[in-house]
Amino acid sequence: MVSKLLRNKEIQRLLMVMGLINAAATVVAAFISPWAALLVFLSGSLITGCSWIYTRWRYGEIARLSRYLRQISGGDYSLDIRDNQEGELSILKNEIYKVTLMLSEQNSLLQYEKLRLTDAIADISHQLKTPLTSMMVMADLLSDARLPEAKRIEFTHMIRVQLERIEWLLASLLKLARIDAGTVVFKQDVIMVSQLVQKALEPVLIPMDIKEQTFTISGDDKVSFQGDIKWTTEALINILKNCVEHTPEGGVISVSFAENALFTEIIITDNGAGIPKEDLPHIFQRFYKGKNAAEDSIGIGLAMAHSIVSAQNGTIEVISKGDQGTQFIIKFYRQMI
Repeated sequence: MVSKLLRNKEIQRLLMVMGLINAAATVVAAFISPWAALLVFLSGSLITGCSWIYTRWRYGEIARLSRYLRQISGGDYSLDIRDNQEGELSILKNEIYKVTLMLSEQNSLLQYEKLRLTDAIADISHQLKTPLTSMMVMADLLSDARLPEAKRIEFTHMIRVQLERIEWLLASLLKLARIDAGTVVFKQDVIMVSQLVQKALEPVLIPMDIKEQTFTISGDDKVSFQGDIKWTTEALINILKNCVEHTPEGGVISVSFAENALFTEIIITDNGAGIPKEDLPHIFQRFYKGKNAAEDSIGIGLAMAHSIVSAQNGTIEVISKGDQGTQFIIKFYRQMI
């Protein structure tokens, strides 16, 4: 340790300067008296020795911090070097500890994101496996020249349906990925809720007509909020599709909306089978399929709706009881200035 310090040019210059100062002071004191020269020499030597001891301690602390940083770079975030004393090194230790905590949190978040990515890839693989397997079987059957024409038309139609399903799944996943990555820039236009509901209703009119369902709207035409009309329509379409799917023939789906000083509220209600209590905490999770989900359900529509609403300073709450229908309560909070 001593030889290593003595090879340091900064230490060499410090000792040289202090030695020269001590020697010069001793020579000057010698002109006064030998005792004064001895006293000055001993005092200078003592000061030089104390400075050497302090410098050696300080470099030892710096070396310890260097070892600590190497351990951090190796992924060990368990060490604690906090120092409540005053001084430059204490401040540096506390700042390094703060950075260590931040790196530890970021590492935990990174590990969590890796697990999420792994799960997402596994879910996507599972969702694609079924339709791809089905299409491969039908493609083999279509290659049979003896296959009746009616069956050929049926299989071709089924392959097209499966391809459309895969296309929708990939498009939805791409949208969700963009929202998660924060690359979607949501507009802040004034949206009239009555127009929003009418726009979201258009894609589900035919399924509702087939099931002879009734749709009602209630609310002041002046109710509005700031958001992105395109993305918010996408969210409402997914919720309405879920209501249509789980509402029986002849059922009723209703939308009501209102606003106050804090938020604009949209309530979508159906009188369908409802959502089991154990499924309620999970319905906004991707690829989650509840007990009452349809066989061809992917479990991504409500997850997308939740992501879109949340990204626009909004919330979705679900109230549902078995055989008593489901109610989606959407709130878009106003920006406070």
